[in-house]
Amino acid sequence: MAPLNLVIFEDNHNFRESLLQFFRYTPDIHVAGAYPDCDDLPVNIKTIRPDVVLMDIDMPRMNGIDATAIVKDISPNTQVVMLTVSEEEDRIFKALSNGATGYLLKKTDPEELAGSVRSVFSGGSPMSPAIARKVLQYFRFKTSENPAPLTNTLVKTSENDDALSTGLTPREQEILEGLVDGLSYKMIASRCFISPDTVKNHIQGIYRKLHVNSKGEAISLALKTGIVGNLNEER
Repeated sequence: MAPLNLVIFEDNHNFRESLLQFFRYTPDIHVAGAYPDCDDLPVNIKTIRPDVVLMDIDMPRMNGIDATAIVKDISPNTQVVMLTVSEEEDRIFKALSNGATGYLLKKTDPEELAGSVRSVFSGGSPMSPAIARKVLQYFRFKTSENPAPLTNTLVKTSENDDALSTGLTPREQEILEGLVDGLSYKMIASRCFISPDTVKNHIQGIYRKLHVNSKGEAISLALKTGIVGNLNEER
């Protein structure tokens, strides 16, 4: 099996070199490019078409959040994982909204980082635990501050006031929670005792019903509307 292609955008020379040194000894991950800025990002992405991008946020001229949107426009199948020191809620949400499917802190253990690269390539959405908590807290605060109007995607049912109807089937709700938990398609399939292809079919249905176009958007909406929180409470 060919190694997956990884591209790194990181302006800190020492940290960038440490990543390169680590991945040299990770045979299933090939670093196809490592850059100190995003000045030539469109050319780099078009030429390499990487499987995964590790993206810093604070870089000169173009920041990693804006760069993420460009990466996804050029190569929608490329998965972007933010690798940064920033734990600011607004930055986290903006990165996810721009198409990032993972958000890790630079203090992440190298082996865990490699596992996250593999996970996002396989359909997972890796997040550092501290970031996952902040994302959930942020959306819960925003929801309580500005309650979302009841819509077809999130309404109370007359049969069970504690249940929320999202328009999703119980199986789709279970799969959506797996996405929020950062599980790959294979891991969700194992959890639900179904095939990965069936998971993919259900995910397409989730996208249609929630009116989103990507995994990151589905996760953001699930957290923002409280779907995930209510599913967890019901468990």
